[in-house]
Amino acid sequence: MGLYDFTVYSIIERNSRLYRNDIGFLAGNEKITHGQFKEKVDKLACGLLNAGLKKGDRISVLSQNTIEFMYLYGAAAKTGSIMLPINWRLQPGEVEYIISDGSPKFIFVEKEFQELTAPMSKKFNFIKNSYSIGSASEGFTPFEDLLKNDGNCPATDVHSEDNFLIIHTAAVAGKPRGAILSHRGIIASNIQGMYIWNITKDDCHLCMLPLFHIAGLGTALNVMHAGGKNIILAKFDADLALKHISEDRVSIFVEFPPMLSTLLERNKELNYDLTSLRVVGGLDAPDTIKAYEERTGGKFWTGFGQSETSGFVTFAPYFDKIGSTGIPAYMAEVQLVDDKENFMETGKQGEIVVRGPVVFNGYWNLEDDNKYTFRNEWHHTGDMGRFDEQGYLFYTGRKPEKELIKPGGENVYPAEVEKTILEHPSVEEASVIGVPDAQWGEAIKAVCVLKKGEVLTEAELIEFVASKIARFKKPKHVVFVTELPKTGDGAIDRKKVKEAYSAT
Repeated sequence: MGLYDFTVYSIIERNSRLYRNDIGFLAGNEKITHGQFKEKVDKLACGLLNAGLKKGDRISVLSQNTIEFMYLYGAAAKTGSIMLPINWRLQPGEVEYIISDGSPKFIFVEKEFQELTAPMSKKFNFIKNSYSIGSASEGFTPFEDLLKNDGNCPATDVHSEDNFLIIHTAAVAGKPRGAILSHRGIIASNIQGMYIWNITKDDCHLCMLPLFHIAGLGTALNVMHAGGKNIILAKFDADLALKHISEDRVSIFVEFPPMLSTLLERNKELNYDLTSLRVVGGLDAPDTIKAYEERTGGKFWTGFGQSETSGFVTFAPYFDKIGSTGIPAYMAEVQLVDDKENFMETGKQGEIVVRGPVVFNGYWNLEDDNKYTFRNEWHHTGDMGRFDEQGYLFYTGRKPEKELIKPGGENVYPAEVEKTILEHPSVEEASVIGVPDAQWGEAIKAVCVLKKGEVLTEAELIEFVASKIARFKKPKHVVFVTELPKTGDGAIDRKKVKEAYSAT
């Protein structure tokens, strides 16, 4: 490390010195102090180095939330390797693409996903070993084998600007792009989060969003940075979450619909004390947010951000300015530009652009995309917005080239779903749009033209899509029509499709 470097592993070292005997993580029945966490991270890092890991190598993880997942993030930070988490809800072909794109040297897989990845480990010669998280199937080395050392190994030269994490974002043009996050970006995001939400070592985060997602991981690292406690849930479980909130005095979590409404509804019967919950961040319906604040005394925070910006770059309590995504945070400059890169006046719509230490290092192996995204020395988000007179940002949608649907907080690009629908032999044309949804915030609707003489039901098409790509990307609604509106050049006019079919 150099004179000006500070990394994610530096946080782990600091916690071990200052809060050595304080609980840093709770996973199932296991309680891990900050000191014990560092000891495990050190042993894992040595085990990986002894197995042949080098700086810059990728470590892929396919697992629900576990403490091993967090150990791996720590070991990657210490060794200068790069984490490559995979969404466990993806279909086999999608998982295979991410592995082929990221080319990890080692892959760590939870028991229930080992059958899925076993053939890939044999197919790709860049995978040198496959390790289990939990019990191991044939061909998988137990995770614990990497911990059979004293934790003392030569230090790797890691710097703030080094790549730390690749998160594959939703597929803009049919294939996901790997956004590369640096130690610098994560730490800058932590700092502004700690300041805005007043996070200290006394805070407790309920990590129930997945650790492959920037919202779940970012909040976990944020609270870890402050020396606080993270409770790791494998996945969302309302009863278990409510129990932890009450018994462990959880003070913060980030959610996507319908998590919060499910918790509030379930607690009408269980009647747990939720008054410790002072911060909830994310997206949700006004009625749900109001109910949470009235029942707990806490605040619901909204914001705008991406994986590419290491999390939120605007923040505000929801009711400070209803409908806005908040004001620019402390470690990011946020502006709006038109198609000619001119800055927009207050009240005028433009593309949201960001610069500052939270901005990612670029897309993995996509130099042309990087040049376009980083043109004029700004990160171009592909999102549109406007500022009001008080500096609050209002999100107004996606640019046509990067239109996005967000069912339950997941990112889904219409192009990927359309491409999959068109693989069905009965479908001639398709246009996919987002429509309002009371449960998930937004739902996917497919408007399709069948080939002459073909017959297909809504349910059949929905299941076809679900068999090809992650189930959260399947349409909730399907409409069959005789023709789709077209532009002058013969392309499907998505704007007119939306106008005609946006009702559910």
